[in-house]
Amino acid sequence: MSQQFPDFTVHDTLPKLLAHNAAIHGSEVALREKEFGIWNEFTWSDYNDRVREMALGLISLGVARGEVVAILSKNRPEALYGEIAIHALGGLSLAIYQDAMSSEVAYLLNYAGAHVVLCEDEEQVDKLLELGDDIPTVRTIVYADPRGMRKYDDPRLKDLAEVYELGRALHGREPDRYARELAAGKGDDVAILCTTSGTTSNPKMAMLQGGRFLEHCARYLMADPKGPTDDYVSVLPMPWIMEQIYAVAQPLICRIRVNFVEEPETMMADLREIGPSFVLLAPRVWEQIAADVRARMMESTPLKNALYDFGMKRALKALEQGRRSKLADFVLLRALRDRLGFSNLKSAATGGAALGPDTFKFFQALGVPLRQIYGQTETAGAYTVHLADDVDMNTVGKPFPGVEIRIVAPDENGVGEIVARHDGLMAGYYKNEKATVEDLRDGWMYSGDAGYFDKKGHLVVIDRIKDIAETANRVRFSPQFIENKLKFSSFIGECVVLGNQKPFISAILCIRYSVVSKWAEQRGIAFTTYTDLSARADVYDLLRQEVERVNETLPEAQRIRRFLLLYKELDADDGELTRTRKVRRNVINERYGRIIDAIYDGRDDIDIDTTITFQDGKQARIQTVLRIVDLGAPVVPLRKAS
Repeated sequence: MSQQFPDFTVHDTLPKLLAHNAAIHGSEVALREKEFGIWNEFTWSDYNDRVREMALGLISLGVARGEVVAILSKNRPEALYGEIAIHALGGLSLAIYQDAMSSEVAYLLNYAGAHVVLCEDEEQVDKLLELGDDIPTVRTIVYADPRGMRKYDDPRLKDLAEVYELGRALHGREPDRYARELAAGKGDDVAILCTTSGTTSNPKMAMLQGGRFLEHCARYLMADPKGPTDDYVSVLPMPWIMEQIYAVAQPLICRIRVNFVEEPETMMADLREIGPSFVLLAPRVWEQIAADVRARMMESTPLKNALYDFGMKRALKALEQGRRSKLADFVLLRALRDRLGFSNLKSAATGGAALGPDTFKFFQALGVPLRQIYGQTETAGAYTVHLADDVDMNTVGKPFPGVEIRIVAPDENGVGEIVARHDGLMAGYYKNEKATVEDLRDGWMYSGDAGYFDKKGHLVVIDRIKDIAETANRVRFSPQFIENKLKFSSFIGECVVLGNQKPFISAILCIRYSVVSKWAEQRGIAFTTYTDLSARADVYDLLRQEVERVNETLPEAQRIRRFLLLYKELDADDGELTRTRKVRRNVINERYGRIIDAIYDGRDDIDIDTTITFQDGKQARIQTVLRIVDLGAPVVPLRKAS
């Protein structure tokens, strides 16, 4: 596909490019959203009209050039309209994860000094109203969905329909006002405040300039072309930098259609209806899809299981030989891709964290054209990708055109810190000059990741430098690498590998409840809750087999010696994971220090008596005994909780 780009010297901001698309391709479908089972279509003209009305409406509400406006919404057209409208009036958009806890929302709003928040519905409005005086800068809360809102009388609340009406009224009084606002915007203006993952502390906000962001997204399209006949399904959170690329910026450049699913629960069904050309999914989603496929086979007939085993073995063998198995494709893979909605895929991407090689291999064998991408929020997202004919599951590919990468302070194996430079780098961290100076030096972004270039010129990323561990016996290992191998198991949801400055490597595992519960039901194993199921002896035996399978693929010195099953899932709401599902190791070490000590003290189990708080504020007391499995040692009977 030949790729032609707009003139970014003229259309140097996102709203200018939108206006250009509306003028030239106004009747072409730009967006689709499923609502009440029906796909509603919106053209480029519709898109531009809504953005103009919202921008002028926000101006009528007193939003001034240079102000921060926050967006708290799931992925839907109104979230896109809001973001581009903010840029059109010269504001800075700050998208916040819709599942963020109230304390996270308050921190971001206060730090940014946001006066206006664009909300999706009653749930998000409640979150803001409950904060009360904790968000003193917020003067207006705009909601898109009016259902359930009649009972509220807070003076800050404003229906989005009213904002549109204000915008239309201002347009009637000043027909050239919107054009003047667009003309006042420059490509070098900071347009997007994008939050970092915040693995060690509160997230920082990377300042991205609109024109530079568009140009960097065009570089991505040189490596992975897309066009007006292609479809993308937007399912990852809009605050994530890669969704900003795929759902916001790239469609403005190449006019790929963006489709919004009805609900997260209908994602796979909606994806199958669209049959997208391109998908971008986080590693946790790819892992979940792979686990669901294998879980479905548990419930299937012996014949289907036999066909599945036969087809996957043939496909994996063919993959190792660098080819595709036509027989496996006929027997299994074609139907399975169709079931998943992947029949029309030209390219699929994973990024945000490392994807385990076993999961990557699974989808490659399935015939999914999966590629790794790599980058950071501060670098305007990805800056490496696999080319279509040069995919290596152990690497993250090669740099985009115009991107420079160096390895700083390499060791004897060529492993050092990955630093990158290109024209789309962030302008700095918002209100944080100290962090800017630390991470952005002489035009180079220091990633904090360890990596090296292989013989083919591919970048290999090992782990965060601060997370690379060494046992007391001086055995170096990457916890993330081992964790990703463990999470390929259908039965393991999350895990934390331990062992830094310890005598051996161990792991805390969380069962994948949706799959393990089905497995238990099929075997007549009675259980009541996640905690109860994870403590069952049969489940421990099952997970022991999974850990031993992974151990067989690891060097002797890097094998897991002991593990236990945690009584709860790791949760971003508890601060244990980032919103992009990266483990916060410092939180784990602090919160579960007693459990970690028990693992390394040689104990067989540990009593747990704790209280967990749910998102709705309700609390539950958990009293249980966690078994600690010593691989290579006989199984010790579990004590009853005292």
